[in-house]
Amino acid sequence: MATKRVFDPIHHFIELSAVEARLLDCDVLQRLRRLRQLGLAYLAYPSAEHSRFSHALGAFAVGTRVFDTLVTHSPEHFNGNDDVAYQRRLVRAALLLHDIGHGPFSHACEAVLGIKHEERTRALLELPRMRTVLAGLEVDVADILELLVGGAHNRYPVLTEIVSGPNLDADRMDYLLRDAYFTGVSSGRYDSEQLLGSLRVYSAPAGPVMGIDSRGVVALESFVLARYMMFATVYFHHTTRMFERILQDALRELWVDPKKLDDIDEFLLWDDFRVMNELRDLQSLPARALRERLRLYALAAEFNAESDLNTYEACASALRDRYGDAVWEDAQEQLMHRLPMGADDRRPTVYVGSNAGLADASDASDLIKKISGKAYWRKLFVERASVDPLEARAICREIIAKRG
Repeated sequence: MATKRVFDPIHHFIELSAVEARLLDCDVLQRLRRLRQLGLAYLAYPSAEHSRFSHALGAFAVGTRVFDTLVTHSPEHFNGNDDVAYQRRLVRAALLLHDIGHGPFSHACEAVLGIKHEERTRALLELPRMRTVLAGLEVDVADILELLVGGAHNRYPVLTEIVSGPNLDADRMDYLLRDAYFTGVSSGRYDSEQLLGSLRVYSAPAGPVMGIDSRGVVALESFVLARYMMFATVYFHHTTRMFERILQDALRELWVDPKKLDDIDEFLLWDDFRVMNELRDLQSLPARALRERLRLYALAAEFNAESDLNTYEACASALRDRYGDAVWEDAQEQLMHRLPMGADDRRPTVYVGSNAGLADASDASDLIKKISGKAYWRKLFVERASVDPLEARAICREIIAKRG
């Protein structure tokens, strides 16, 4: 029986049991209130101030809906009421905990500290105070870790897809809606009701998998497109990328010996707010830039197609010849929808079920087939202090025009 109800602008009322509420109140989870979900994106989108705490609750809410839908429409894949109850407790706990290993400003911090957040999660779940509260949930901590960081034996492959799957996990389902809401980017929204209502468990050659019935293909298309739009407009926005680079320079100054944060209790003392507070007294250029939103770099050119690679490299070479180390190349790529990769990985992107049997989503949808695989965002920046941005842009425009 739910004992705590939290209102959320995306999913409305989210209900937790008494023991889940105690987990939510522990210091490890409360720290997520002080970690922004979108890191430095607030410097480009002023309302992007939402936290990983609200996202954890959102993933918990949407993941619960996913699980309940699967139980309703695919009951044959569960072994009775006790099994359903255990798996439900397990997936809800894992989703609340899935981001606890993140450091200040999340992925920008990992580049400096050198430890991925999944490894931090493992250490955090070993803390005695965490073991105590998790014991009340009546789930095996090893099962939680399996869903969060993987392992040799996967007892619950469908739950793994819900928590950390490559395409249709609750993490993505929440953060796309939440990030679109708080940035105001309407193209980041997708048909969540239709997508959630279409989810099913199917029997595949390698075992049970989560997929959708054929009525959900259009909703899946909207989901894949929303993800592309959010990467293009928010996650790889040039202002965000610029300040992430500046932040890494500032963090290297702040954490002279990053190995000190290997200690998990020391790591927990750091959050976005502490970083900015510690930078307040530093007079270095990166610290000042973050405090005062000083744009140390200017965008000279950007390229968003795989076919642009040669033009990008020509522009980069011309700028380096002219300005040397005052040029910064930022090349990002992202899998928009996972295709079968390599000879030993022939799993479909997402299974689609119909009266004719199971099909790969990329076969069921021409749009998904075209957008699957990697998308590219390549940017060239120059230092404002030593380069005239207008001149740098003119150099790139001339090269682009000749190759166009």
